[in-house]
Amino acid sequence: MNDKIGIFSFFAGAGFLDLGFENTKRFETLFVNEYHKSFANIYASARIKLGISPPQFGYQVADITENLTNLNSLWLLENIKEARKNRNLIGFIGGPPCPDFSVAGKNKGQNGENGKLTGTYIELICRAKPDFFLFENVKGLYRTVKHRVFFESIKTKLIAEGYYITEKLINAIEFGAPQDRERIILIGFQRNVLGDLGFKLNGSPIIKNFNWDKNTLYKAEKILNLKWPRLEKFIKDSVTLCPTNLPIELTVEHWFKKNNVEYHLNSKHFFTPRAGLEKFKIIDEGDDLKKSYKRLHRWRYSPTAAYGNNEVHLHPYKERRISAAEALSLQSLPKEFEIPENITLTDMFKTIGNGVPYLAAKGLANNIIDFIYNNEIKELKTSYAEAYSK
Repeated sequence: MNDKIGIFSFFAGAGFLDLGFENTKRFETLFVNEYHKSFANIYASARIKLGISPPQFGYQVADITENLTNLNSLWLLENIKEARKNRNLIGFIGGPPCPDFSVAGKNKGQNGENGKLTGTYIELICRAKPDFFLFENVKGLYRTVKHRVFFESIKTKLIAEGYYITEKLINAIEFGAPQDRERIILIGFQRNVLGDLGFKLNGSPIIKNFNWDKNTLYKAEKILNLKWPRLEKFIKDSVTLCPTNLPIELTVEHWFKKNNVEYHLNSKHFFTPRAGLEKFKIIDEGDDLKKSYKRLHRWRYSPTAAYGNNEVHLHPYKERRISAAEALSLQSLPKEFEIPENITLTDMFKTIGNGVPYLAAKGLANNIIDFIYNNEIKELKTSYAEAYSK
């Protein structure tokens, strides 16, 4: 029996979420679904570069809805049945496209084209009944009143199908990613699976003892309320030092250096405007509160990595937009993660912005492992992490 938990990944994008799970060494991705061919190509190419074997049941480049038709549903169920022969547990993970639940996006809710895919993913979980699942989406699904009703209906449906659930609005910065990015995470386990694992079940389908904070390094409210540098006059190629008493490992510049972005394969992949270069020169370093043309501050964390809908993020001390290499670093990916050069800039930045920050994904995966096996996974914390931790 293989001791790694089998994962079926949906809406996989470039695979940031999957990579976080895989790099705990306790999960193995067996099946990958992604609608966009270019995103699937990035996923496959990156895995080759990282030395990760292709998924056992391959890549499905198709709308997830196809898995709910009779023929394809049977095919997927056969794969799950095959996987169970040598796996103790099988899980589904995925984050359906979320602009329909985002106030900054389309905000059409469950009836939008992307919103409908959330319902499809939940329906697929209910029919296929994996041992557990992880669902990720924007905070608007959780906090916006009109979307919250839909979110509650999702949970009711999952509970009716035998799942015990737990949820939390997380921030990627708590896991060490240099980014203020909130997302709602919903995790569920089949009742019989919890029983087999030795859990004592009561009448409530709400899991009370899932430790969401076990693998976090910081508390978001503490980090976000530190005295970070604000606006400074933009000076091309300027050199400054990080202010003292701040966690440097959460800063943009730290991750640029850590990932050696200047020499990364994707260092030259950035949009060059036909006009507006003069505008790039007058925006202060750290002026990131606008809807667009946000200039990052080198000694601060980044706002949410979102590069669609005309949102432009500028380099702290260069007269240009940030590169794909720099965007990957802000998603806390290993420096070895590369996007093939033949992918369009639009697709590069779209899939980067859509992805779950790697360190957040890894932390969530370790939380699941700790819950299942009650393991004590100890990771080295820096002095800054200890100073500003829970």
